[in-house]
Amino acid sequence: MTGQTRLLDNRWDDAHAEGLGEPGKLLYRSNLLGADKRITNYGGGNTSAKVMETDPLTGEKVKVLWVKGSGGDVGTIKLDGFATLYQEKLDALKGIYKRVHDEDRMVGFLPHCTFNLKPRAASIDTPLHGFVPFTHVDHMHPDAIIAIAASKRSRELTQKIFGADIGWLPWRRPGFQLGLDLEAFVKANPTARGVVLESHGLFTWANDAKDCYLLTLEIINKAIEWFAKETEGKTVFGGPVATSLPLAERRAIAARLMPEIRGRIGKAERKLGHFDDQDAVLEFVNSSDLRPLGSLGTSCPDHFLRTKIRPLIVDFDPAKPDVDAVLAGLDKALEEYRADYTRYYEACKHDNSPKIRDPNPVIFLVPGVGMLSFAKDKATARIAGEFYVNAINVMKGASTVCEYQGLPEQEAFDIEYWLLEEAKLQRMPKAKSLAGKVALVTGGAGGIGRATAERLLSEGACVVLADIDAKALADTTADFTRRYGGDAVRSVQLDVTKEDAVLQTFVDASVEFGGVDILVSNAGIASSAPVEDTTLAMWNKNIDILATGYFLVSREAFRLFRRQGLGGNVVFVASKNGLASSPNASAYCTAKAAEIHLARCLALEGADAGIRVNTVNPDAVLRGSKIWNGEWREQRAASSKIEVDDLEEHYRKRSVLKLNVFPEDIAEAIYFLASDASAKSTGNIINVDAGNAQSFTR
Repeated sequence: MTGQTRLLDNRWDDAHAEGLGEPGKLLYRSNLLGADKRITNYGGGNTSAKVMETDPLTGEKVKVLWVKGSGGDVGTIKLDGFATLYQEKLDALKGIYKRVHDEDRMVGFLPHCTFNLKPRAASIDTPLHGFVPFTHVDHMHPDAIIAIAASKRSRELTQKIFGADIGWLPWRRPGFQLGLDLEAFVKANPTARGVVLESHGLFTWANDAKDCYLLTLEIINKAIEWFAKETEGKTVFGGPVATSLPLAERRAIAARLMPEIRGRIGKAERKLGHFDDQDAVLEFVNSSDLRPLGSLGTSCPDHFLRTKIRPLIVDFDPAKPDVDAVLAGLDKALEEYRADYTRYYEACKHDNSPKIRDPNPVIFLVPGVGMLSFAKDKATARIAGEFYVNAINVMKGASTVCEYQGLPEQEAFDIEYWLLEEAKLQRMPKAKSLAGKVALVTGGAGGIGRATAERLLSEGACVVLADIDAKALADTTADFTRRYGGDAVRSVQLDVTKEDAVLQTFVDASVEFGGVDILVSNAGIASSAPVEDTTLAMWNKNIDILATGYFLVSREAFRLFRRQGLGGNVVFVASKNGLASSPNASAYCTAKAAEIHLARCLALEGADAGIRVNTVNPDAVLRGSKIWNGEWREQRAASSKIEVDDLEEHYRKRSVLKLNVFPEDIAEAIYFLASDASAKSTGNIINVDAGNAQSFTR
């Protein structure tokens, strides 16, 4: 079996679990379940265990509910991600609960049930776990189960597939009342091992951690097998009406569309993009049912909280691919989407509803090409795409065996604009200074480039590392991925003197992140020789890399910046030698001077579009530099008539401030020029050289 028909594997390791206590087994079970997106999506679902603990006040044994805390993800959760509550106090809340309109008030009582002052906030799903009278409870969002739950004959299908083993409950917003409904169901059906929640997901329970895990797999696998049998040979999504374009064409079209979309939806808040053209996506976007199913909206609350209730379906015919026509109609398509979202808000809002949020779409579906998703950061954009793939799988299963139904608009609104959801959004930490921005750093694996990339990453930027050195690039990328996450870093091997390679780098950056906001042009070499010994090859190499290379990447950045309409930022890493001549380095000094003057020219050209261009001039940055590790170090030492080992100290003493200059010092200046802290600066030069009178700007 493959794809959505492949059964889930039992990954439980008795030897590993043997030494774990009940909280440890809960964590182990949670991580196993969350590792497979067919079981639950990122951040979706939750797990719990009722554990006997020693009360820190009385010393007596008490029952404590361990349950995934608010905002956590079962696949990556650690022990501190679980909320802990006195079970007795949680049960006591039933005595003060009135009826459904009391739901939000009850959430305020959950902190009063906290065991041992654990700071993790309990989620709205806590009563759903606490009131089920079993030790272990899993609540998952498997595509195969939600396909049943989102069918018009959901109850009938549940009974047909599972019999009395798994029950069914009608749609109800998660909260206190649903917890009571589950408790009542278990009492009325003591032999049932779980329940399907309409338009929502699956609950399963057992008194042993392993048994609960195996039961969850068993029920999901049963649904997968049933769907495989029922859908075999059947046409899905009404059959294809479009054919996917070749991979290279799909990426090229995405690279043209994404910056244009990003520019139009990211003026108030920068957005980052994600492109997905996996088989499941292409099957849906190429299908006859794309528009009718897409317009119905998603069903599971976790889906539309990430994706909005509906996608924007781009009017594109892959048989007659006209991207210019799509771009010409983009403003109208977005205006219509925003108008419909505003209608949805106005029709469903309550007196105390939060103000309307960003009305722009999150998901864009392009026939023959794939899916584009946008959010305030790359991880959220990627996860939104993953959620919509879950929704596609649900629509596929439900519409093939029955009739798919989305959640009614009012129910969707009441979750999207739930006051508790708004409170969670308000608790989000303040965004970092470069959040939502993409930086392309050439020479990104060298000393200054690497330090710069790290500085920008630390301020929330996503970074494309470009370097000609494949090994250094791979090592740097692996290090940054480990420390900043795979969503934040991409890399491309690039020779900045090759025009086609430069063009492709910007295509790749646009596909991976949706565009580029910051260019740090830093690729470099150095050479030293008296002018009479300077070969034409040496001269051309300096000009090619340090002048032509800077021109090529800047030209493409300007083209992209203008298409996005969001302004832009270029920082050249030049040199003290661009202002102050040095003996025996005419090729290098001339090329660096060309960089500085090119930056001035670009500052004039880009101003009308909000594109700023500035320059940082380092001097004598030896540590971590690939340039200084070669002949340049020996040549500069010889030029100064000193030993190679004395060069760094020589430069320190030569400076006015008597200080060494390090890559991090250059990176700090670049960050300043790349950030809004320098929003009113363009055409400027910052020398970071510890003071060199020859290179004082005049």
